[in-house]
Amino acid sequence: MIPLFTSRQVRKADEFAIEKLGLPGIVLMENAARSIFEHIKLNLPLNENTIFGILSGKGNNGGDGLALARHLLINGYKVIVIALADDKELKGDALMNFKALKNLVKYYHDLKLIKYKRLNDLSILKNADVIVDSILGTGSKGELREPYKSIVEKLNSIDAYKVAVDLPTGLDVDTGYGDVVFEADLTVTLSEYKTGLFYGKGYTHCGKVVKGSIGIGSEYYNQLETDTYLIEPEDAFVNIPLKEPDLHKYSAGKVLIIAGSRNLPGAAILASESALRAGAGAVILAAPDSVSDTVRSKIGSAVVISYNDDSKGFLTADAALQLEEKINWADTIAIGPGLGRERDTIDAVINILKKHKSKKFVIDADAVFALANSKQELKDTILTPHYGEFANLVGIAAEELRANPIPHAKNFAVNNKCYLVLKGAPTLIFNPAGEVFINTTGNQGMAKFGTGDVLTGVISSFLAQSGNYEASAIAGVYLHSLAADLLAEEKTIYGFTANDLTEKIPYAIKFIIDTFLPDIED
Repeated sequence: MIPLFTSRQVRKADEFAIEKLGLPGIVLMENAARSIFEHIKLNLPLNENTIFGILSGKGNNGGDGLALARHLLINGYKVIVIALADDKELKGDALMNFKALKNLVKYYHDLKLIKYKRLNDLSILKNADVIVDSILGTGSKGELREPYKSIVEKLNSIDAYKVAVDLPTGLDVDTGYGDVVFEADLTVTLSEYKTGLFYGKGYTHCGKVVKGSIGIGSEYYNQLETDTYLIEPEDAFVNIPLKEPDLHKYSAGKVLIIAGSRNLPGAAILASESALRAGAGAVILAAPDSVSDTVRSKIGSAVVISYNDDSKGFLTADAALQLEEKINWADTIAIGPGLGRERDTIDAVINILKKHKSKKFVIDADAVFALANSKQELKDTILTPHYGEFANLVGIAAEELRANPIPHAKNFAVNNKCYLVLKGAPTLIFNPAGEVFINTTGNQGMAKFGTGDVLTGVISSFLAQSGNYEASAIAGVYLHSLAADLLAEEKTIYGFTANDLTEKIPYAIKFIIDTFLPDIED
């Protein structure tokens, strides 16, 4: 796991370096500038004709940009600096770097230093190859005010490679939200990774995120407490269920999937097939009798049992009673994909959950919808809603949830003592202890019907095999999205379906296992 930190914790690191280590702020700024310069060289094919445009703000973030301009200049690159503040407005280390740059203008013809006055000043950047945003730092909160908003919008319209210093201007690194945000191709975040860089607008506007340095190492951060983490490949590997030598089909995980209806039979098939492909020994799909023949004709290895639905085509409270034996048989029950939202189905879902509190449930889609306005106990369950389903469940607008999802989702998981998989780009996982795990795999090709049903099957399969809620959610989410990444390599993000994703699950598992347990050659 890679720990993520808040803006307050990061700012405290500067204080620690200055007050405890005795490092002057100007040294920290110089280290930051060198680090950013090195990352730019690693990520861009630069040449002697490369033109950099740097926007520098009034604070230390702007000072980092001014110091970076000097390093670029003395290494032979053409640099245009547009300063939003001058020596009358700047102070401290940023002022020192501004004065140094101002003096360099006399000696370097490849440097232009312009004081920003109006939006038209940015027209000089039309020929820039690289634009560097060092306007606002971690202290910036709320929506951008003028002139920053118009400046960022103009910068976003320029066709150039874009680099953000520490964070893109306009992004709140504690919430991952921003109205207008600088659209970076590369973000060099300083000291340590910040939470909001990896979800919400951070996920879509940071580009590639790399870690720069102010020269104090990581020991300070190792002593800090955090509850938010990025999932690494190793985390998926250690959480894949183990297969003992003496396994048989009924000890390898028994999954019952209560899913599907006349209108949505495909969801049940995808969930069932993916549960098998993720390693479960026995998977039974319970479907309405009136659609069971259709499901049987399209399903592969899962067993299909039907219940009497009186030709209604959906689960009813009476029909749910017919599933008692199989519910008791299963190690894990997945409920929800394609069930529908009829009143009778909602009642059936609630009755099943109430009656079988000791069973391990993965609750998805229409079963999540059924929980809205209920007081159903959810302890030791895994819920897998997307943003719209979760917003409906907790009774808030989807826009409010997207603006700051972590507090809402964390409170829900803690208060209900459950595990919550909030599906999105990226998917976020929450445990009852209040910890957050952010997925780092996946791509736009997953935005298709059925991919969520595949995830339900994978998580249910892992839970049946291991009995470990958190491990099943982490490994399931990571490998499900890794399968999509493997497909994107083969078929592009346009060309794969949920069926393809199901078939790719074993290959994703193999990829991770082979990565950490490679074959040993003689």
